[in-house]
Amino acid sequence: MAETDTRDKKRGKPRPVEGATPLKPGRRPTLRTIAEMTGFAITTISRALNNAPELSEETRTRVQKVAAEVGYVPDRTALRLKTGRTHVISLILDPHDEILGFGQSMVSGLTEALRGTSYHLVITPMFTNGAPIDPIRYLLRNKAADGVIFSRTQPDDDRVKLLMEEDFPFVSHGRTAFPSPHPYVDYDNYAFAHHAVMRLKAKGCRKVTIILPPMRFSFGHHLKDGFMAAIRETGLTFEILEGATLDNTADDIRLAAMRRAAEPDSPDGFICTGDAAALSVMAGLTDAGRKIGEDVHVVVKQTSGIFSQVRPRVDAIFEDTALAGQQMGELLLRRIQGEPAENLQILHEPELWY
Repeated sequence: MAETDTRDKKRGKPRPVEGATPLKPGRRPTLRTIAEMTGFAITTISRALNNAPELSEETRTRVQKVAAEVGYVPDRTALRLKTGRTHVISLILDPHDEILGFGQSMVSGLTEALRGTSYHLVITPMFTNGAPIDPIRYLLRNKAADGVIFSRTQPDDDRVKLLMEEDFPFVSHGRTAFPSPHPYVDYDNYAFAHHAVMRLKAKGCRKVTIILPPMRFSFGHHLKDGFMAAIRETGLTFEILEGATLDNTADDIRLAAMRRAAEPDSPDGFICTGDAAALSVMAGLTDAGRKIGEDVHVVVKQTSGIFSQVRPRVDAIFEDTALAGQQMGELLLRRIQGEPAENLQILHEPELWY
């Protein structure tokens, strides 16, 4: 389709920007406002703002530049009436301590995925004492979003089950045990835990322990399975740290690590499955008089990058949650467009070395 413009009736030329009627104070800029300022037809403005490939790059750039200058924001009520969509993506965030760095990088990645689209991101909190399915029911009941992203999946996750039954677009950060495929981005926690044991063995550790999340979560099973597979292969002595899980407070984890490190026959290798937990374990080991990197070693799964600044240095294996956020956003947009779920699954492998 050819590009069109509004034309001055006397001269038959596009109306120049400087000839447009100034935007009155308090008046909300519309597509017509941009049309008057650029000389293009309203239909061309709409297509340019949606990056229509049939328009020239010059036209799209000009229209988008003027739209940004006047502060144009699409009327989402009108969009919803026209398309039946909210143009909202909801990210449900868990309030757990380990989610602090996770949430920030996840939002950063999602924002990048939605850049240049008509969608915007809304954070939906999952309250501490609430059921994980409550925000999902709210979104479905109120048609508050076109798609949803959430984390900390369970093998038999009620959220995934309900969303699949309702055929509502979603992407989870984590897998489930459902036989039917669903979109996800996940980190290979089995491989991480297996590799962490191997690193500790290479450092000369004889007894290793791991801090696990509650076993209701899928990634808790993956971590434990990978850990135990490596224990069987290496023959190392092991234990699961008692008195704290990944969901306990920082002080709970610190005290559990301190008490165990001060007891006889304590582990000389600790595997920490999150940034905050690792800092707590390191504090507990230090409080117990242990020397990290000498008589006890630590391997960390980190999402924040903070351990490049922590001394003494510990082995840190990176999980790129910003990339996961971006990929989840991209997969969700594809799912909204109707792409099959089995095409929308990504598993991140940890960087392995011995």
